[in-house]
Amino acid sequence: MKGGPALVGIDTGGTFTDFVAFVDGTLRTHKVLSTAHNPAVAVLRGLQDLLPDAGPCVVTYGSTVATNTLLERTGARVVLLTTAGFEDLLEIGRQNRPLLYDLEPFKPAPVVPRRRRIGLRERVAADGTVLVPLAPATLRAAIQHVRRLRPDAVAVCLLNAYVNPRHERAVGAALAATGVHCSLSHQLVAEYREYERLSTTVMNAYVGPVMSRHLHDLAAGLAGRRHTQVRVMQSNGGAMSPRVAGREAIRTALSGPAGGVIGAWSVARDLGLSQVITFDMGGTSTDVSLIDGAVSRRSEWTIADLPLKVPAIDIHTVGSGGGSIAWLDAGGALKVGPQSAAADPGPACYGRGDAATVTDANLVLGRLVAGAFLGGRMPLDVARARTAVECVGGRAGLSAERAAAGIVAVVNASMERAVRRISVERGHDPRDYTVVAFGGAAGQHACELAAALGVRRVVIPRHPGLLSAWGAATADVQRDYVRTVLRTAPGVPRMRQWFDALERAARRELRAEGGPAGRWRFARAVDVRYRGQSYELTLPLRAGVVAAFHAAHRRRYGYADPDRPVEVVNLRLRAVVPGRRPRVTEASPAAAGPRLRQRVWWMDRWVTAAVRARTELAPRRAVVGPALIAEFSATTFVPPGWRARLGLMGHVVLTHAD
Repeated sequence: MKGGPALVGIDTGGTFTDFVAFVDGTLRTHKVLSTAHNPAVAVLRGLQDLLPDAGPCVVTYGSTVATNTLLERTGARVVLLTTAGFEDLLEIGRQNRPLLYDLEPFKPAPVVPRRRRIGLRERVAADGTVLVPLAPATLRAAIQHVRRLRPDAVAVCLLNAYVNPRHERAVGAALAATGVHCSLSHQLVAEYREYERLSTTVMNAYVGPVMSRHLHDLAAGLAGRRHTQVRVMQSNGGAMSPRVAGREAIRTALSGPAGGVIGAWSVARDLGLSQVITFDMGGTSTDVSLIDGAVSRRSEWTIADLPLKVPAIDIHTVGSGGGSIAWLDAGGALKVGPQSAAADPGPACYGRGDAATVTDANLVLGRLVAGAFLGGRMPLDVARARTAVECVGGRAGLSAERAAAGIVAVVNASMERAVRRISVERGHDPRDYTVVAFGGAAGQHACELAAALGVRRVVIPRHPGLLSAWGAATADVQRDYVRTVLRTAPGVPRMRQWFDALERAARRELRAEGGPAGRWRFARAVDVRYRGQSYELTLPLRAGVVAAFHAAHRRRYGYADPDRPVEVVNLRLRAVVPGRRPRVTEASPAAAGPRLRQRVWWMDRWVTAAVRARTELAPRRAVVGPALIAEFSATTFVPPGWRARLGLMGHVVLTHAD
């Protein structure tokens, strides 16, 4: 590390923007309030605070721009060009009913209205044969129509273009003269399933101009910092160049949470753990993921009820964060979220907001040390938090303490359901796993969540409120490639020939983009299913892949049929340049300071808890609950019946007393 450029990770959250920097073997950390109107403002301000000397650095940035654009429906004005007769596919979608018994289901309006969908007279068959050529006159008329609609971006998704993209390339070349952002489906999703490919292409066009403007603002702000290389986190847990991020912005939709999972997996490996549940509770949401020997990824997922087909870490998100607002529904039931106070105005205890949030409830319950928040830089207003919680509790006939306890119970139940969704519902027993809890708010809930799941060990990483930024700083550079084959299991030697061709094409593209030649490593996987099924399982390519599929199918669905024909659907190739893994020596434990104590509400009564600075912890000095462990980026609540000790690499391990 010494002598090289500084390694910087940045994670933009709904409340705080987090920074981690490794400079000449030393670690620097920082947090600033996020700036929702322009996230680049907080990024540039924090980077200047952290590295004022403007030396050379490599910055990897986890962004929420694409996520927020989709959630808030504030994207670009998009025109869709598709094969004539398929203009309404975006609206028709699938026949799936997420809420089977809902008598009045809500279906969000498509982001491209019917009047901005243009059908092209052309047709390519499923085998790539051109059935109806794209006539030059047809293309010219379509481009003129696009110009009249004055879009910010154009999405082009022609039928079966993933097999033969000739027509899409012609449309893309013609659109280049218009200067608008253009998304071509064969470049973004080169695999079958027409609706998901169309939806992903449209969503990419929808968020692309917004992300491009944001990255331009960021680049302009960094212009004075010479020798600064910027990378952007992807949903798949790897980093990519800003140029690719602007062109394929939809790949950043889970950018920040993916950095957290990568950081948590690094912590698990530090401690020799192979089975962990990652629990990331930030200001606006909670993200959970299950790791069983390797980070789990998926190729189909949804965000804001919009289907996407790009590789992503398998993360389940709920609207339960420290800034989630507590409220009463029409029947008087207590609810928490998904609305968030965010950074502005923030929780009531920050001094500007009035709504009661989860953070306010934890402060009222004594689970936060008011004078130690952010290392004392941001003292919390206990009286204001109590007033906000009393306002909610008064309408329900509850005292401030019982209302705060109710808020915590509701948010804990929501997070427990999220963990069961990724574990129990998929055949995994959470009792076999360790919870790795991080994010600014996770430490206040981790032990109660673990106890509800039957988990007896929790790990709080070093700098838990900054782990997503840590994961971004150390992330690999990655690119994903896919080819649809749809063949009855052809045998590993034949599949290796197909992969060799795919890898040669990937290397040509990577060289054209100026990637680090010769440093790429390639991982091969296949999507496999029983013939006639609609969904696949992804498995590494190796000898015995069919037998491995039967075993994986039994684990996931509870049965297997070895006599049924197996079909290979897609080849998946991941190109990776491994990230740097800096090692920072942990400082020796500090001498024990004054034995501070604080009242904490637990099981309908006040108990006295010891307050310890994390720097005081030592491997052989266990902290027995009830206790609070305070540090710059987070506070950990150790309930009665739990104990905490310092583990390897400075991570805190909490165990339930038997």
